[in-house]
Parts: sequence; structure tokens; C-alpha cells
Amino acid sequence: MSNSAANKAASLARHFETELVHGGTLRSQFAETSEALFLTQGHVYDSAEQCEKRFLGEDAGFIYARFSNPTVAMFEKRMALLEGAEAARATATGMAAVTAALMGLVKAGDHVVAAQALFGSCRYVVEEHLPRYGVESTLVNGTDLDAWRKAVRPNTKVFFLESPANPTLEVIDIEAVAKIAKSCGAKLIVDNVFATPLWQKPLALGADCVTYSATKHIDGQGRCLGGVILASEEFITTHVHTLLRQTGPAMSPFNAWVLLKGMETLSLRIERQTRTAATLADWLAGQKKVTKLIFPGRKDHPQAEIIARQMGGPSTLIALEVAGGKAAAFRFLNALKIFRISNNLGDAKSLAVHPATTTHQRFTPEVRASMGVGDGLVRLSVGLEHPDDLIADLEAALALV
Repeated sequence: MSNSAANKAASLARHFETELVHGGTLRSQFAETSEALFLTQGHVYDSAEQCEKRFLGEDAGFIYARFSNPTVAMFEKRMALLEGAEAARATATGMAAVTAALMGLVKAGDHVVAAQALFGSCRYVVEEHLPRYGVESTLVNGTDLDAWRKAVRPNTKVFFLESPANPTLEVIDIEAVAKIAKSCGAKLIVDNVFATPLWQKPLALGADCVTYSATKHIDGQGRCLGGVILASEEFITTHVHTLLRQTGPAMSPFNAWVLLKGMETLSLRIERQTRTAATLADWLAGQKKVTKLIFPGRKDHPQAEIIARQMGGPSTLIALEVAGGKAAAFRFLNALKIFRISNNLGDAKSLAVHPATTTHQRFTPEVRASMGVGDGLVRLSVGLEHPDDLIADLEAALALV
């Protein structure tokens, strides 16, 4: 076995936690321990001939930060290793990743089918942005497989879903939806933010493409924006690479470096946050003022059987409804001391938000109801604090509802 083959075999055998620390590292001539931060927008060439070959793709070196950058490349490689993807492309934000993945697959006259339970901005892209360019869309109940089948048209090119969904934590059978997409020649894109690469592998379940807002758990400390698209090399080359190169939603090298640092502790953070979330969910389920509790780790979750099949763990997110609608939800939120009101998630700090007036405020009450976003719904993102302190915080706040 050659050295390169041996190194590849060793890399494939490495565990998730090891790749989070070492995967994709490129060391400079200075042999630095920590990944180097290459704050450069361009690169120089040994000759005009080499420059020509770079632009022709015949030389693998770097060209321009809008195309790629050594620090960004390390982040892309590490994410690909974690996801089990052949290739990855980083973007400036999670929404840039979602938009680019969708736009790279469609043209005027095409049709997209998407689950209706989506983050507000994702639904905007599907429902309002794509139709501006002649791309039709149909929203379906993502848990109803017949609804996916019935929505298919001869011009359907893309299926899109979040699972678990934001903010209702609805879980969709990814493998079943992937089979429907494949049967009609459509590509399936899965936004995997809430599950994280630790707890769910959509590509292994048949998805063609996975997107993340790296702003969330991958950074995990509320510092920077970022996104990533993961798929086969053919998918990235055919549908994503040129679009990103020519339109420019590039990730900052500094943000890529911050995200690389965040990834080193990803498994430790997610495992701890998930355990704490499970503890809080069980406690909240016994509270009379909580009229509805949704957590993917509980047996009373509506899609518990699917979760057991396709997820390695639940989530760091909890959705709950308090009695009394918006007024009660606001009293609850305003009384919290450790949980802070913020529309971010996946942070080391515990966060809480009222989706009906923030992430989903642009929708009518009827549309929000169809998505499961009621006026009393609160989304909790569980952090790294001690669970006893978080329970005490929730208990004190619920007393004022």
C-alpha cells in the first residue's frame, strides 16, 4: 500500500471526535499547531502559464478568496469528513447555503416541493424568491408521504425539507422522502441544522445535498456567521461551484478559522447540551402551565418511531406552549434570568425566543397555525449551564405565567 493510500485508509478509520480536531488540516512551512488564518484575498503565481492553468482548473492551487482560501478549504474538508460527503462548499451564511443549493438546481419553468414547516427565511426563498425567477413551488405537510407524492409534477426538480423543523421540531422520514424524490428524478436537499452532523446523516439516508447554518452549533459560541453545502463531488461541481464562484457569497477566512476552533469542541458541547435538554424536557412535561411539549428525545414525540430509526440522538432544542397565548409567553420570557431572549440557537448560552413574533412574524396567523407556530409557542435552545440552574430559572418564570 502506498503512503497516500495508507494515509487515506487511516483517515477513513478515524472517529468523529478525532476528525473534529484534525480533519482537513493544512499546515504551512512554519508547521503551526493550530490552523493558520490566511487573511488574503488573492494569491500570486510563479508564471503566467501557472496562472492560466489555475483558471483552467489544471492546477489545484488557490486563486481568489471568492473562489476559495486555505483556511476556508480546511473548514470545508473537515465538514465533509464529518458529514460523510465527498465535497463541501462554504458560504457567508446559512441562508446563503440554502439559497445557493436551491438556485443551483433550478431554472425558469421548474418546480420545487418543500415541507411547509420551515424557518421563516427558508420558506421565503421557496415561496416568494424562487417564483420571481419562474420557479414554481408547492408546500406540503412534510410528515405526509402521500402529500409529497401528490405534489410531484413533470417539471419537479427539487425536494426541500428541514428535519427537525424550526421551530416545531417536526421530524420527517428522510429516507422515505428521498425514495419519492428519486422516483421522479428530483434532488433532495435537507437542512440539518437542528440535528447537527452528530445526530443525523441525511446523505446516508438518501438525500442528495445537506445544508447547515454554521452560525449555530458549529460555531456554538455566538461569534460569527457561516454556512456550508455538502454533497457528492458531481453535485457540487455541476450545481454549486460555478454559482458560488460567479455570484460571490463567500465565507470570510476569519470566520472559517473561528468555525474550525468551534468544531474542536462540537461533540463535547452537543452531547452535554442534548443531555441537559432531555432533563429539562422531562421536567417541563410535568408542568401544568405547559400545555404542549415537543422534544425529539421523548417517546411522546409524534414522530418518535422515525426518530429512533434515523437519528443518533435528539436535539439541543425544545418547543413548548404555555397557557395564555402571547401575553403569557411574553411574561414567561421576560421573567427568565439565565435563558436570554435571542433568535439564535446552538449557543453555549441557553436562549429562548417567541417564534410567532420573530422568526415567523411575517406570516399570517392562519399560515403560522398551519405550521404549528401558535401564539403561546416558545423555542428553547439549551446551553452548557448546569441543568439544576436552568430548571430553577424555568420554574420561576412559569410561576409568573
